[in-house]
Amino acid sequence: MDNTKMTIQYLQYLKSMYKRILDEVDVGVHAVDASGNTVIYNHKMAQIESMDIQDVMNKNLLDVFMFKEDQSSTLVKALQDRKETKNVKQTYFNNKGREITTNNNTIPIYENEELLGAVEIANDVTKLERLIKGNITRKGTTRYTFDSITGNSTVMKDVIEGAKRAARTSSYVLIVGETGTGKELFAQSIHNASNRFSGPFISQNCAALPDNLIESLLFGTKRGAFTGAIDQPGLFEQANGGTLLLDEINSLNLNLQAKLLRALQEKTIRRVGDTKDTPVDVRVIANINEDPIDAVTNNHMRKDLYYRLGVVTVFIPPLRERKEDIPLLAQLFIKKYNDHFQMNVKGLSEEVQASFLEYDWHGNVRELEHLIEAAMNIMMDDEEFIGYSHLPYQYRSKLQVKERNTPSVSVDMFLKEGTDRIASLKDQMEYFEKSYIEHVWKNNDYNISRTADVLGLSRQSLQYRMKKLKIKNEQ
Repeated sequence: MDNTKMTIQYLQYLKSMYKRILDEVDVGVHAVDASGNTVIYNHKMAQIESMDIQDVMNKNLLDVFMFKEDQSSTLVKALQDRKETKNVKQTYFNNKGREITTNNNTIPIYENEELLGAVEIANDVTKLERLIKGNITRKGTTRYTFDSITGNSTVMKDVIEGAKRAARTSSYVLIVGETGTGKELFAQSIHNASNRFSGPFISQNCAALPDNLIESLLFGTKRGAFTGAIDQPGLFEQANGGTLLLDEINSLNLNLQAKLLRALQEKTIRRVGDTKDTPVDVRVIANINEDPIDAVTNNHMRKDLYYRLGVVTVFIPPLRERKEDIPLLAQLFIKKYNDHFQMNVKGLSEEVQASFLEYDWHGNVRELEHLIEAAMNIMMDDEEFIGYSHLPYQYRSKLQVKERNTPSVSVDMFLKEGTDRIASLKDQMEYFEKSYIEHVWKNNDYNISRTADVLGLSRQSLQYRMKKLKIKNEQ
């Protein structure tokens, strides 16, 4: 084999090696030539930017990506200024309009003082940016006050009164309640009734936080703390002067709970990678969806954190313990979805209301709302009451529905008259069905919706059967 072939093979080998290495590293690598055309684009960069490699390779950078008017590409800037930049945060858009945020080190490449192009090493901080931006709720955007809380039961009135008293101070609050009881509604109400109402309200579901982002998100980061780290305030700093709601606090790992406890006691935070403490003025409200004593016993929550957070504890009762509020809540949700769906539903049928009062409501108020929304989605425009037939199938077997206006009857009264009362089974069944429908219809004042409700049929199904059996739909 001559030297030329050996050189070509060796170059191909090196090219394969370099490509494999670039695709294995956990940072984005994007290189352009002196004209701004892409010559290197690894898999990690394609993943960060949600792009197909072939849509970027050999194309001009500015033809593929879009930048805000007040920003320019750090790669293009490296070509223009011929200077290296480090730890520069950049926000831009891919060819589908998706926003991307990266932290970049960008280096111009020379050979014998001739500019060949530039290379960029990028770390994705898009997820962290979105998490922080998505959790800030500033003045005027919190929706709930104590007037938003519906409930006339004695137990609910006591809880509301206790929460109102808690709003007068800046003590930490622990709100205890099952899923769907309205814990965030109480948290926002406490914030809006306090002297912090003009400050930010930040809500974060701790169960939704990936472990590798939790500490950075809460306490912030210091530039250089780890690869791609930038100076970034966390939720504590951004909630300064206001309220930080930590939902499902029992889902945080115990090590992070210890750091959280320190922040609560010292009223200072330390960013990840920093050596100095930053004072913060934040009222923390924490929600927990299990009994806090059980959480401590089962190592879901540190005992010292419980004592620190539980200076004021608000216990929200489950719906099954305040069933007298169900009619009021149901009417509230019916009004809400009347407005949404442009309907005119007046309320629940007597049978459905009775069954709602017997049901245990494991999903609490949220389950009640979802059930009413689902029922109203299948109601006809002229139907005024939510009946059994409107409820989702999975609930029908759970809810006990008492028949309305349907006296007990004997089979004999529906037997088809004839010689010795003998008829084919098919004829007898059709006659029985027709007679029974007419009987129930009459006892419900010829109201189609109520009749369908009693028979356990949808309104459409009943009308089909009446047409088939030649029952006149007019009285």
